[in-house]
Amino acid sequence: MDTMRDRFAPVMARLLDEDPRVAVVLAEIGRDAFEEAMRAHPDRVINVGIREQLLVGAGAGLALAGLRPVVHTFASFLVERPFEQIKLDFGHQGVGGVLVSAAASFDWPEGGFTHMAPGDVGVLDTLDGWAVHVPGHPDEAETLLRHAVGGPDGAAKDDKAYVRLSVQANQAPMPVDGARMLPVRQGRGGVVVAVGPVLDHVLAATEGLDVTVLYATTVRPFDAATLRGAVADLGPGAAADVVLVEPYLAGTSTAAANDALIDVPHRVLGLGVGRAELRRYGRVEEHLRAHGLDAASLRARITAFLRAAA
Repeated sequence: MDTMRDRFAPVMARLLDEDPRVAVVLAEIGRDAFEEAMRAHPDRVINVGIREQLLVGAGAGLALAGLRPVVHTFASFLVERPFEQIKLDFGHQGVGGVLVSAAASFDWPEGGFTHMAPGDVGVLDTLDGWAVHVPGHPDEAETLLRHAVGGPDGAAKDDKAYVRLSVQANQAPMPVDGARMLPVRQGRGGVVVAVGPVLDHVLAATEGLDVTVLYATTVRPFDAATLRGAVADLGPGAAADVVLVEPYLAGTSTAAANDALIDVPHRVLGLGVGRAELRRYGRVEEHLRAHGLDAASLRARITAFLRAAA
């Protein structure tokens, strides 16, 4: 199976052909995959070199000129390093665009902590108006990218959007729509929300447990209605216990879940990547275990939380 990032360049090449508004801005990373698109559209595929602040500023400048910029590099270089430019050049100037990241929380462990960004979604959450999409499969990545970019009629679904690509992926795609969580399993003992590429781990972890599993690939805006409906469907007298499993910083969406259930007695457990830096970088699988995001660790943590309410 190709990765989400493998899918990104071909999809963008088609969007560049289809829509004269679309432009791509790169900062060296990913350049080779866009060589053909650069030849076809030299005025709309721009590589600024290793200048991440310029990357974001150039994207916002293209937006001011009426284009729909898609800005791409590793998450740590796209969200964390040029955060001021995101805040001012897009937000303060009131223009839209699409940020598309790679490397996620720890997709390239050999690169070290400079190439890891478990806090990216939390950082963007401090700004107003950013939609955040976290696909769990290359097919979903294509759907959500097209959703974020919008069509040649100029009607983008999201004004400002962040699409978080990862080498981690579920085995099968889901019919995502860029808005709603999807119910995957129905139960009465609690609700587990799996975000993007952790779905397969969550399904394995909850096998045989009497819980509802919701699948989320769009986490901002947070789909409060579907979560509220799932909690209501647990039935009278059921404990309103919610577990959020996110492939980035643990607890990123606990406030959103609490706000969704503000008038319902409930408990929320946020699972995800820990704050401590793992300095023995190892492999992706080892990071999953170290952060408790593998199936065995998730099962132990979820069952312990649910039993505490019994």
